[in-house]
Amino acid sequence: MRRGIAGPASTGLTGYRRRKRGVSMAAEVDEATRREYESMERWLDEHPHFSMDYFTRKATREMVNAWLFSQALSQTAMTTRESVPSAPSSGAQTPVRRVSSSDLESRGLFGSYRPILTTVDGTPSFIDPQTITRTGTTATTSTTSSVSTPRRGGVSTSQLRQELRALDEREMMLELVRDISNDLDVNLLCHKILQNVSILTNADRCSLFLVKGNKETGERYLVCKLFDVNIHSTLEEAESQAADQESRFPWGMGIVGYTAASGEIVNLPNAYQDTRFNKGIDLHTGYKTLSILSMPLRDKDGEVIGVAQVVNKCGGYGQKTEAFNEHDEKIFESYMAFCGVRLHNASLYEQSQLEVRRNQVLLELSRLILAEQSSLSVIINKVLMHTQSLLQCQRCQVLLLDDTSKGMFSQVFECAASDFEDNNMSQEEFLNRESSTTNKSARFPINIKITSHVALTGETLNIPDAYKDERFDPSDEEGSENKTRCILCMPIRNSTRNIIGVMQLVNKVDDTIFSKHDENLFEAFAIFCGMGIHNTQMYEKVVKAMAKQRVALECLSYHAVASEEEADRLRKLPIPSSDCLHLLRWDFDDIGLEDEETLKASIRMFMDMDYLSKFSINYKSLCRWMLSVRKNYRNVTYHNWRHAFNVAQMMFTMLKTGSMEDLLDDIEGLALLLACLCHDLDHRGTNNSFQMKSNHPLAQLYGTSTMERHHFDQCIMILTSEGTELLSSMSKDDYAKCLDVMEHAILSTDLALYFKWRGGFFSIVDKNEADWSNKDNRKLLRSMMMTACDVAAITKPWPVQQRVAQLVASEFFEQGDLEKEQLKIQPMDMMNREKKDKLPEMQVDFIDAICMPVYKYLAKALPSLSPLLKGCEDNRQHWQTLADSRKERQDAEAAGKDAPEVDGIDGEDTGKLSSGEKNESLEEELATVGDSPSRIILETGEEERNGSGGCCPERPTCAS
Repeated sequence: MRRGIAGPASTGLTGYRRRKRGVSMAAEVDEATRREYESMERWLDEHPHFSMDYFTRKATREMVNAWLFSQALSQTAMTTRESVPSAPSSGAQTPVRRVSSSDLESRGLFGSYRPILTTVDGTPSFIDPQTITRTGTTATTSTTSSVSTPRRGGVSTSQLRQELRALDEREMMLELVRDISNDLDVNLLCHKILQNVSILTNADRCSLFLVKGNKETGERYLVCKLFDVNIHSTLEEAESQAADQESRFPWGMGIVGYTAASGEIVNLPNAYQDTRFNKGIDLHTGYKTLSILSMPLRDKDGEVIGVAQVVNKCGGYGQKTEAFNEHDEKIFESYMAFCGVRLHNASLYEQSQLEVRRNQVLLELSRLILAEQSSLSVIINKVLMHTQSLLQCQRCQVLLLDDTSKGMFSQVFECAASDFEDNNMSQEEFLNRESSTTNKSARFPINIKITSHVALTGETLNIPDAYKDERFDPSDEEGSENKTRCILCMPIRNSTRNIIGVMQLVNKVDDTIFSKHDENLFEAFAIFCGMGIHNTQMYEKVVKAMAKQRVALECLSYHAVASEEEADRLRKLPIPSSDCLHLLRWDFDDIGLEDEETLKASIRMFMDMDYLSKFSINYKSLCRWMLSVRKNYRNVTYHNWRHAFNVAQMMFTMLKTGSMEDLLDDIEGLALLLACLCHDLDHRGTNNSFQMKSNHPLAQLYGTSTMERHHFDQCIMILTSEGTELLSSMSKDDYAKCLDVMEHAILSTDLALYFKWRGGFFSIVDKNEADWSNKDNRKLLRSMMMTACDVAAITKPWPVQQRVAQLVASEFFEQGDLEKEQLKIQPMDMMNREKKDKLPEMQVDFIDAICMPVYKYLAKALPSLSPLLKGCEDNRQHWQTLADSRKERQDAEAAGKDAPEVDGIDGEDTGKLSSGEKNESLEEELATVGDSPSRIILETGEEERNGSGGCCPERPTCAS
């Protein structure tokens, strides 16, 4: 096409548009094709809804612009067809057009948009075309403009010039400014500006060049934005002409380069007489350039951002006979001053819309990743599918690093553009496709030298020509039709910035190289990919850990539950009476009972409370449950099965001898008895504080009341195991109530909670408001009963109390030794073996801080429990006497006198202890203090079974 000669109508117009404009199709197609076209057009006319649906999904920007321009040029409005019934949507199987990375590149005045923040990334995804706003395509013009309206109505150039000449210069400038005031699309705005400049200067052709490059580095140049614009040319024609020109114009060279570098106006009456003029352009276009007026385009800060150029001023009747004068320069400069600011604002608006679209993509990508985190293959295949769609590459790979071998890959996930062509593979099939587990099984070369380099160094590689890079191995592609041209490879990092894999793109679909824009967007995908992979791997680890836990629990349940043979043996044994076992005595001592006899005694408690018949408890299940509970107590010094048995005996005595069974219902009594037997299950001989200090898994599992919650969980595990389901015959409501009472009772053995709850109990007793029918009051009462039973050894006869105190001290000293050896800390005095001489004083403090208050208020509220208070007071007197004697002994030694004897009780033999310094420390450190005696026989020689008596002849189950 000759420069300056208007070309034919756009070849992109459809046959439908040609027919409506009266253009014959016979010259373009044969008769068969013409009939087919006409049939298609008739069907489209009859189904306007389908046409609209197809257009909204498939129309490109160029198609929309061409349609707008054709409407602007038409002199008569096209008649509107009457609506017809709605037809089905056009092709439900037609895939929605995907967004490509080029759609997210800025085409505005200032070139590429700034990179997305690297701290936030995205993964490729589809964006609904209806949510994407293409700004400026419906650029509006002022309806009051007397210039723009007729120009877009097909008025000739001479008519427009005559109308402008009828206006004064001020009115003319105002009208042209109005003409561009509402345009937001940069391309359309530039085109309209050049058309207005053509009218202002009476020029035959106008062109626009934009400044590109980095000013700081000096790498600046110009590119042709629009070329050969006149009053009749379309935007598509001007862009096509610009694309046909050189890609770059050197800075400072030629007329355009000089204007941009100097910022001066260049007015050449005769272009061929100026050495800066490039005659090659005329040779290429066939257009004769006579005069040139070149004007710098500046932004609001006065910086040159481009150059506008008008060529060949027209004389009368389109004759190019005149040169541009000073008046042309003045009016050109005035108009361009406003246009520079307008272009700057339009470009900012375009960039804001671009950022909106970028955010839409990133939000969609984040949604896709967060929606699926249960399968590693699904999440990576989603990333690959959308990466390939958005960045429009031929191949895409994700390679995950092997944890055991640095720089090697354990899994390779691949995606090719051909995977989705012609429905070769459904989306579901692709998403569920597993990875390649070896390098040799990968479909495409993984470029091991390149990917390993990225994995080891964390460096991003953008290789424009793979065969020129020494790290690329061409032998991998021998015999392959798909040759590698360019590669973009980037590391994948997790939330801790550690490299967990590599993501690689190969070959752009349009045969170009990967741009900086692609690199910035790809970096965002890699970050989101890293997040998704890391979260999914963590999820899979959690799932595996939970599966292992379930297997471990099954094994634990199997080994923790007693065998049926043991249960059958115990079931066949006779059970002594409570009188024979002395279970109803406040001063009960288990020193003479064998372990098997303690099991019989425990069963006797359930029998005497009549719980087997009231709750339909299977006797064999009770025997097996009792054996399982004993089996789950560890062989520690104090908190063992014997302690649990003694706590249960004291609760049984409270219920029967203390008449508490008349105050509590059967479910509460059963739950309390079960809780006492289970309240220290799997105790390790160390308290809650030690679990926290040693960062034990139990402390990580339970935030507060660590050991107590573990005891309750073990209790539930045994109760729900096959063969030990004592409560299986209960109704749903009774079962829930029983478990609730059990949980609260076991947690009540945490002295920290005892200190928290006892104030409420003491208050209602002091105020004589002890209404035990009140649910909350009964809950407080049960918690105090559990504490009273847990420390009940302090109420037993003095020899029993001494023995228990020694056991507690021994266990505490063992914990103190562990704290010294493992934790490298100094233990509290109560757990420090070197401070054993302070035990009597600390024992007195323990009684005063914990034991005496609970027994005092229980006896005040329920006089039937007064024997507990009496026993506690007697033992306090013994400990106080011992403490006073020791103090006299120490004072005598300090004075150099003979130390008095201490009633034959040495500090080595005493042990029940307390910090004695502050009650708060007791709350924390004495949470596991118990009460039951051991079978250890002290030097007192008391080996006789306490109150063994004989058998009861009237009871058939009683045995001596």
